[in-house]
This record gives sequence, structure tokens and C-alpha cells, in this order.
Amino acid sequence: MTHKKRIAFLLKTLEVGGIERVVLNLLGALAKRQDIQLDLVVAQAKGGFLEQVPSNVRVIDLNTCIENRTRSLVKAVPAIAGYLRREKPDVLLAHLPIVNVLASIAKTLARSPVRLILVEHTLPFNRLVQVETAANPNAKSPTHNTPDLLTTLLPLMMRGWYPRAHAVVTVSHGMAQELETALSMKSGSVQVIYNPVVDDSLLQKSRSAPDHPWLQPEQPPVFIAVGRLTVQKDYPTLIHAFAKLRQQESARLIILGEGESRSELESLIHQLDLTADVSLPSVTHNPYAYMSHASVLVLSSKWEGLPTVLIEAMACGCQVVSTNCPHGPSEILDQGKYGWLVPVEDPSSLASAMKAALHNSMDPEKLTRRANDFGLAQAIANYLAIMSLE
Repeated sequence: MTHKKRIAFLLKTLEVGGIERVVLNLLGALAKRQDIQLDLVVAQAKGGFLEQVPSNVRVIDLNTCIENRTRSLVKAVPAIAGYLRREKPDVLLAHLPIVNVLASIAKTLARSPVRLILVEHTLPFNRLVQVETAANPNAKSPTHNTPDLLTTLLPLMMRGWYPRAHAVVTVSHGMAQELETALSMKSGSVQVIYNPVVDDSLLQKSRSAPDHPWLQPEQPPVFIAVGRLTVQKDYPTLIHAFAKLRQQESARLIILGEGESRSELESLIHQLDLTADVSLPSVTHNPYAYMSHASVLVLSSKWEGLPTVLIEAMACGCQVVSTNCPHGPSEILDQGKYGWLVPVEDPSSLASAMKAALHNSMDPEKLTRRANDFGLAQAIANYLAIMSLE
């Protein structure tokens, strides 16, 4: 009997988010193979995506906490090492800086021969702290929320541990170059695999009817934004841009998401007298129905890794407007060939692009063809190659 390779994915939790959705897409495709056994190892088995894990994927709950705190070294590393010793996976794919570092230490502690692949979805940690602090200097950064030795040492630990992994993967070419520079790694040593975004499930869900009354027939045009309500997404700029547009056009704005900025955004919407035209429903497990019925999707972020919402919207045939933030939008939209790119934190430019997208829409079929470049099949093939399974 042929030995089945055991592949493990390591995450903090299964809260609803872009990275978690990417991992679920990978698991869903790999779960169809007969030569692979899959484990999803989570520090805590909780979150809105838990119920969407394929039935033939084992969920391993480490019952610990992974955060940018020294106690994660004390608690999470032994838990991960224990899993590696006990289950002996052939491949471990870890996601995000703190998880990647802890997985690297655990591999050494367990003396495990596991093929370790570290996946980065956002800016290098020190740059992430820098931009978060610059974006909101009076608030605690969600990444660097309290002073701690581990947080201070994490960039140095990444420099020491990342080169020891079998592979370091990131999701855009711009991010790969920045990561190589930040970690003093040789040019070309960080591999790029675009996130697996488009699959049959996405397309099927996009055909569903949205439950929001503004997306029913005979309604004014609707702009949509999808993502956590955080400083990174810069929804205040989007709301100010919409206020400018609303002075000229009959339109509405739906922002799908949850996060620590909700009260601030609700207050801004009230101040600008937009409560009748801006809606902030909570997260939904089917944003694609919203995308396929909205007029334009807008990404107003200050920074990204590879913003999957742009690809998802294009797959649904939706027009897209995005800030030209680091990194990903310019790669996805091919320097503006497939959507409108505007400067970061510029409400006037964003409002102009939103108006242009309403009145000069691109061919939806052209957008869906571009979105297919970020299909699941290509990403799976690339990951299998890195895992030495193809």
C-alpha cells in the first residue's frame, strides 16, 4: 500500500478573514486527492470558518494561544513540537510572521524532518508595525499592541529562522522583493505563488441572490467594499470619497466587515449625513452574491499583500477601483488595464475613479478572464511542486 503524504496547515484560528479563506481554498482542492492526508492545526479551534473545513480534513486543536507575546514561546512552541513528534507530518505550511517563527523553533525542538514552508501574506513585520503606527499614531497597533520582548525581537528572529525553512513563499512579487530586503535574503530566494482565489464554488455562490435590499432590481447603483474594519483598509477615505460622489450621483455604499473601527466609521457616516446611503452589515459567508450584483467594488487600503477581494470581484464580473497601495493591486489590475488605480489616502481621486467606473465600465468578460489567472488549479500545482509532491 502506497504511503499517503501527510500535509499540515498551521493557523492561529479560523476567524473569517482573507488568509483563512485562502487556506480553506487550498484544503478544499487538496482534499480531493487520494494520495494525501490533511491536518489543519490551529492554536484555537474557533471562528466562523470552522464549519467550512472539508469533512476529510482533521482539525487539530492545540488549545493554546498564538500572539506577539513571549508566553507564546512558552506555550505554543511545545504544543506545535508535540504535534510534530506525535503525528510526523511530511509537510507543514505555516502562515503569518509569529506563526512562522514559532513553527520554525518547534521543528528544531522536536528534531522533526518535516518539510517546512513559511507563507507570508502581508508586509514584513517591522514594516507592518511602521505603517500601522504611522496610519494611527494615537492608537495601539493590532500587530504591536503592547510592548513585549518577543515583538521587539521578532524581526531579528525572522532573519534567523526564515532562511532555515525549506521554502519561503509570498503572494506578490512586490512583497517578495520587500521581504528579501527586510530579511537580508538573496534575491530570488522568496518564491511567489498567487493566492488561490477563483474556483467553481466562488462562481456558484456568485449566482445566489443577495439578501441586502439595496441590491434588488430598480435600485440606485451600489458601491461595495469587503474587508475587516481596521486602519489598514482606510474606510474613512472611502466614506469621504463617497460623500463627494454623492453630491453628484445617486448611489449607495455597502461595507461588509467587522472590526475595531466600527464605532469610528458609524460616527463618521453620521457626521457626513450619509446614514441613508451607507450600510455596514456584518460579515457574510457569501460576499460573492453582493459582488455580482454591485456596480463597483472599491478597495481603499493603505497596504495589502495580494488583496483577494479585487480578484473575487473581477471573477464576479464586477468593476473594480483600488488604491495603488503596496502590494498587489497594480499586479492584479496590470497597472490599471483591468480597473482604476488611485493614490492612497486621496478622497478626491478615489471619488473621480468611482464615478468613472460607474459611467465607463469595462467588459465583464475581460475581467473574469483576468481573474482566472488567479485560479485554484495553478496555485495548487505550484504548492505541490514546492512540497515536492509533483
